[in-house]
Amino acid sequence: MAAFQNGDSDALEKIYLVLKGPLYSFIFRYTRDEQLSIDVVQDAFMKLQRNKHQFNPEKGRLRSYLFQIGYRIMIDKLNRRKKWQSILPFLTPLPKEELHQADRMTIREAVARLPDIHRSIILLFYYHDMTHEEISGILDIPKGTVKSRIHHAIKKLKEELGEDINESRSL
Repeated sequence: MAAFQNGDSDALEKIYLVLKGPLYSFIFRYTRDEQLSIDVVQDAFMKLQRNKHQFNPEKGRLRSYLFQIGYRIMIDKLNRRKKWQSILPFLTPLPKEELHQADRMTIREAVARLPDIHRSIILLFYYHDMTHEEISGILDIPKGTVKSRIHHAIKKLKEELGEDINESRSL
C-alpha cells in the first residue's frame, strides 16, 4: 500500500486484481444486482485512488478499508434508488415484461421535452446515479439549485406522465 500511496500505478493494479473479486462478491450477495455491484466496485476503487493518503495501515487492513468504502457507496446508491422509486415510480427499472415499449418511449420523450436545465439534472441524478454534490460540480451551480431543479423537473414529469403511464400499465 505504501508504494500505491507514493504514486506507483502498478501497485494499484495489483490491489485491484486481488480485491475486486471479493468486493464484488460481497456487494453482489447483498444486492443481487449485477450492474449495481459492478458500479459500486468501480466507484470504490476510484474513491480509494482519490483518497489514498487517508488510509492508515495502523488502523486496519486495506481490505477492510476498501470494503468500508464499497459498503458506504452501496448504501448511498440503494437509498437513492429507494427515494427515486417513491418519487418517480415510473422511472424505476422494472422487469422487462412489466414495462412495455410504449412506456419506455413515453418516459424517454417526456424527459427529452424537459427544459435543458431540468433534463440535465434528471439524467445525471436518476440515470447516472450522481449525488447532488457531483451534479453541482459538473454543472457549476450551487447544491441548493440542484435540489430545486430536481424538484421542479420531477413535478413536470409527474404532471406529464402521471396519467399516461398508469393508463398504459393497466392495459
